Parts: sequence; structure tokens; C-alpha cells
Amino acid sequence: MTTPSAHPTPTPGFRLRNLGLPAATLALVTAATTYVGLVDPRESGHYPPCPYLWLTGLACPGCGGLRCVHALTRLDVPAALGYNALAVLMFPVIGWLWLRWTLRTARGEPRRSLSDPRWLWGLLVVVLLFWVVRDLPFGAALAP
Repeated sequence: MTTPSAHPTPTPGFRLRNLGLPAATLALVTAATTYVGLVDPRESGHYPPCPYLWLTGLACPGCGGLRCVHALTRLDVPAALGYNALAVLMFPVIGWLWLRWTLRTARGEPRRSLSDPRWLWGLLVVVLLFWVVRDLPFGAALAP
């Protein structure tokens, strides 16, 4: 005799009701992107300064990110790359991860862990290298 599981196994198939969290995430990102697209981060007073830049005078990996998003909302990819190249490269990856999460959620597939630790360590190394290189003389092209 088998006892029923306390956690029912999700049945495969598309389920619209499962899409609440992915839809809310998309709405929040869309609202934030719209705001940044409408309110120019190059004008002072609209956004707080980067605390790392303020304290050290050096750019962090996120510095230029708001200006990058603003440029992308204007379809100015060269300017966006100049503000924060790492962000421009990461946005499609983040979009793909969101789409994968949404499809898995809609199908009722079980949630997986965030990712393979090797990918997370690799991402950490890339971000740290970007952080250091953009503040060195030979990496000035990566500075915002």
C-alpha cells in the first residue's frame, strides 16, 4: 500500500493560472524600463548616485546601467554599449532565463535550483573581471 505524497506531483500541460509570478515580474521590469526610458538618467536629481562610485571614484559593474537602459529604449545600441557593455550582453540572457522560467511554470514542471554552480561561479568571475578591467587604463573603453 502506498501513502499519498504530501506534495502532489505536478501534471504536465499548460496552465495559465501558474503564470502569476512570471507575469508580475514582467510587469515590474516593464514599468521600471518605461520609467528609465522616460526619465533621463543623464540629468542630475532623478536617481541616487552609485554609492561605490561616490565613495571610491571608481565604477562598479552596474555603473552606467540606467543610462544603458535609457539608450536601449531609444534603440541606441552603440551608446548603450558605451555605458555598460556587460549589461547589454546580459539582457538577452536574462530574457531567455525569464522565458524558460515562464514556460516551465506554465507547463507545471517542478521548480529547479537556480542554476548549475559552475555557471554561477563563471558569472561571478565575469562580473568581477569587468569590475576591475573597466577601472584600469587599458579598460577605459568599458568605463561609463
